[in-house]
Amino acid sequence: MSAHIPVTEEPGLSSVAATIPSSCLHDIFRAADRAERAGTEVIKLHVGEPYFGPPPAVAEALVDAVRGGRTSYTEVEGLLALREAVVHKLAVTGGADTDPSRVFITPGSCQGLSALLHTLAEPGAEILLPELHWPVHLQQALLAGFRPVFYPLDEHFRPDPEGVRAAASPRTRVLLVNSPANPTGVVLDAALLGELYGVARQEGWQIISDEAYEHYVYDGAHVALASLEREVPPADRIVHSTYSFSKSMAMTGYRLGYVVAANERTAKALRVVQEASIIGPSAPVQHAGVTALGLTGAADTHRKLVRHNRDTALAPLVEAGLLRGLPAGGWYAMADIGRTGLDAETFTERLLSTHQVAVVAGAGFAMRPGLDEFGRITSTAFPPWSRSLIRIAFCVDPEALSTGVARLLDFVRDMER
Repeated sequence: MSAHIPVTEEPGLSSVAATIPSSCLHDIFRAADRAERAGTEVIKLHVGEPYFGPPPAVAEALVDAVRGGRTSYTEVEGLLALREAVVHKLAVTGGADTDPSRVFITPGSCQGLSALLHTLAEPGAEILLPELHWPVHLQQALLAGFRPVFYPLDEHFRPDPEGVRAAASPRTRVLLVNSPANPTGVVLDAALLGELYGVARQEGWQIISDEAYEHYVYDGAHVALASLEREVPPADRIVHSTYSFSKSMAMTGYRLGYVVAANERTAKALRVVQEASIIGPSAPVQHAGVTALGLTGAADTHRKLVRHNRDTALAPLVEAGLLRGLPAGGWYAMADIGRTGLDAETFTERLLSTHQVAVVAGAGFAMRPGLDEFGRITSTAFPPWSRSLIRIAFCVDPEALSTGVARLLDFVRDMER
């Protein structure tokens, strides 16, 4: 006999999606938008929107594709020319060693992550997420049917491999790793990544490696997790990687990314998910992507711009003791405002209303949902330590960033008086 699923009087309200709250990112986005509509000029340090755009050749390629009539459906995996360019790029940069048949072009890496999670999901399976995580990772996992379990991070926001192992259960199927990390900016070195890979291999898990910030490493070097199994036969590989054009090439509104499946079994299932989800990615945008990957040096230029922001505008936050140190990578820093006596939600609301600066409260990056037997959220909890954290985006206009940080520090001093 099948289990009875209770139904509310209003159709649709007992779905899993109906129980998932909007993320903290969209909450502050809407609050800042309301302030602007009311006539307030807001300094936006809450959203990862770079102040620079893609090279002009990228836009020209998009327009040329449209005007040239290259707007038809493509294969569900994406244009072969773009997939071949991805394979070449990964070979040159030391990323995954792959084949075009295992590369999928996606409408942004976010959709690629969602499709990959649906591909790997099993009934009742658990996924391991870092206790400080991008909220969309959690939303996607829940929508795919995973039950999230959170692995601990140390005082520097780095995972301990044995702590990861201890958080797992016999139902664990996937470990998600994000380096450089959103929201912490932490970069995991080859040794630590190797230990995490070893635990996953021993326990029989799959790994999802979110490589969105691959080009934004300021201290040390970026190591793609999939590069650790270059010598492993493709059939035995376990690392599935997602990449984004939004960060490296500043193509946020183009919505372009890609997934590299570890093996043909996953690729075969992912084809079905993509066929059912998108039919195929946008053809003109893919032609822009081919051009973007051919522009050597563009990503490095963008990295230098964001690093300059980090080194100059964030230094006062370190001096004031709100940051332990400058983030080693990514676009974001997690500051601790606990000494003001305010929780982060109150802090961000007052900072926006009194100083016109938008940042994100950190608790939303640490939500612990309680689930019923069907995967619907029945309760939410937040670790006490997360209540004093805020996330600051430092990829924005340098002048706005410096002004926003100065206003934030003024607000902190006001609260301490």
